[in-house]
Amino acid sequence: MRDPDRNVVGGDLLPCSSEPLTGFFRNGCCSTGSEDAGSHTVCAVMTEEFLAFSLRAGNDLSTPRPQWGFPGLQPGDRWCVCAARWLEAYRAGAAAPVVLGATHERALEIVPIEALTAHAAA
Repeated sequence: MRDPDRNVVGGDLLPCSSEPLTGFFRNGCCSTGSEDAGSHTVCAVMTEEFLAFSLRAGNDLSTPRPQWGFPGLQPGDRWCVCAARWLEAYRAGAAAPVVLGATHERALEIVPIEALTAHAAA
């Protein structure tokens, strides 16, 4: 039996969002595996600033893409984002709040825990 995925604070990985359904595997969790080259491990709460930053960085998260089953995100939505993109936004002052219990421990391979905890969602 496979061990449960762990979060950045040492507990079992909690769901990030089922509405919209997120995760690299579209299972609602920021689970990851070898096929997830982008490390979609950070459960972020979307903000206008983060969505605008992501758009400027070449990843439009706001526009619906029905052909891919993607509803488009709005402020307040939770989404599993690429750890490197979240870190870019953090360094640019546009980091989205993070749901620590739903952020996979593999995010720590890219993002320092101090950055994540400093932006913990309330």
